[in-house]
Amino acid sequence: MFNRNRCLRRLAALTSISLVAGCGVLSTGSSDDKGPIVVGTTSAPSTLDPAASWDGSWELFRNIYQTLLSYPSGATAPQPDAAENCRFTDSTNRTYRCVLRPDMKFSDGDTLDARAVKYSIDRIKQINVSGGPAGLLGSLDRVQALGDREIVFHLNKPDATFPFVLATPAMSIVDPDDYPARSLRKDGKVFGSGPYSLHSYEEGKKAELVRNDHYDGFAERKNDAVTIRYFQDSSQMVDALRDKKIDVTFRGLASPDIVSLQGHQDEEGLQLVEGAGTEISYLVFNPKDPWAKKPAVRKAIAQIVDRPAIAHKVYKDTVDPLYSMVPKGLVGHTTGFFDDYGDPSASKARKILEGDGITGRVPLTLWYTTDRYGSETAPEFRELKDQLNASGLFDVTVKGRPWKTYEAGYRKGEYPVFGRGWFPDFPDAENFIAPFVGEQNALGTPYPAPEITGVLLPESRRESDRGAVVKEFEEAQQILVDDARLLPLWQGKQYVAASEEIAGGELALDPSTIMMMWELHRKTSW
Repeated sequence: MFNRNRCLRRLAALTSISLVAGCGVLSTGSSDDKGPIVVGTTSAPSTLDPAASWDGSWELFRNIYQTLLSYPSGATAPQPDAAENCRFTDSTNRTYRCVLRPDMKFSDGDTLDARAVKYSIDRIKQINVSGGPAGLLGSLDRVQALGDREIVFHLNKPDATFPFVLATPAMSIVDPDDYPARSLRKDGKVFGSGPYSLHSYEEGKKAELVRNDHYDGFAERKNDAVTIRYFQDSSQMVDALRDKKIDVTFRGLASPDIVSLQGHQDEEGLQLVEGAGTEISYLVFNPKDPWAKKPAVRKAIAQIVDRPAIAHKVYKDTVDPLYSMVPKGLVGHTTGFFDDYGDPSASKARKILEGDGITGRVPLTLWYTTDRYGSETAPEFRELKDQLNASGLFDVTVKGRPWKTYEAGYRKGEYPVFGRGWFPDFPDAENFIAPFVGEQNALGTPYPAPEITGVLLPESRRESDRGAVVKEFEEAQQILVDDARLLPLWQGKQYVAASEEIAGGELALDPSTIMMMWELHRKTSW
């Protein structure tokens, strides 16, 4: 529990989180005499329809929609939310049953019953957005609604991770009367059953959330309203925090701003919550590009990239170098890329290329999104360009696009090499491997990897004890290293900056580092 003397709290699923500054007597109830709490972020939603999103839109979804299972503060495993209880009913992890809470309703008063849950999951598969959340439902055969409150999920194979899937915001429950069965909703409105209703929304600017009086779930709301403001870069966001135009910042804090906040928070009346996170950044190679499809080109890049230089020069050591797709802190993490490639070496990279008959400079364009992962993304890609070009082996250019057009571009296969970030759907090594492989994956470009998809992942899903599947995850990561289709770069830390009068920041991150806005509130005494 919160220690007023040391201002220290542990957030399960992350390592330690320390709250620096602002020890006071905190109210445990709502205190909204100054209006809604205003939260700033650089990660704006790409859509308001859960059936279309496998990205940062989940930050908003978690607060306005509801899922059968979710994560109360401090939980590391999914717990019932819209459901009263859920469990596997067989010994093979192939039949999963949930019973809804009684008398559930959507924010507009419509009934939320088993039919609505079945409808919501079925439409994800029916609409089947490329690179969308249908990729999470590969083990689902069919959904059965029994009466008003009972839902049974029949799986086509054992899958001990299925409860984690149901807890992702992708599985948000929508009102069948308001969401088309075979197409996305496009009117900009939302009817969910989450802790808040979406009062108003301006794309790329702000979302106004107000208490949903029909909500029935585990969240104990400590405020009545939250406004989320979307910023283009970190400096604008931090300026707004210092000018008291916003109360909290999360997602997208740039390293210079973090360093500045760390050094001046006391005199500025601010506080900083710092914690180890599982966010990762990585490069994706397009197998249809004439150069990126060559294993020698990919492996030469893997041999040259200097991760510690990126972490230090660009991110001021607010991120850590990463040498596998599974980050540190999760069972099954390895250092495969370092084990195979060691320190950066242009001479070793040259031998890799010459072994494939490549003797001239390799022309490549690296693409990044300008408004998704923070204002340091552009400097990061300039550093990558400089590293590769300095080797004398590559002729690299970099280009950026806003997320909406960027996302559409990589789904169409327009980019030879492109950058992506990943915030976990759930805290398990599976979620840093499975989403990126298979014919349908979160990258929008097929990556068959039959040994992973057909053997290793199915074997791991039979085991409820996730600590017992280390061998399968280690083997899967080695395949990713051997293919070099994905190149991990760094693992992030999590920072929440807030006015000293705001409490709850140290409680507000779930295991997927999504902010639960209902934990934020104003301190009422000091």
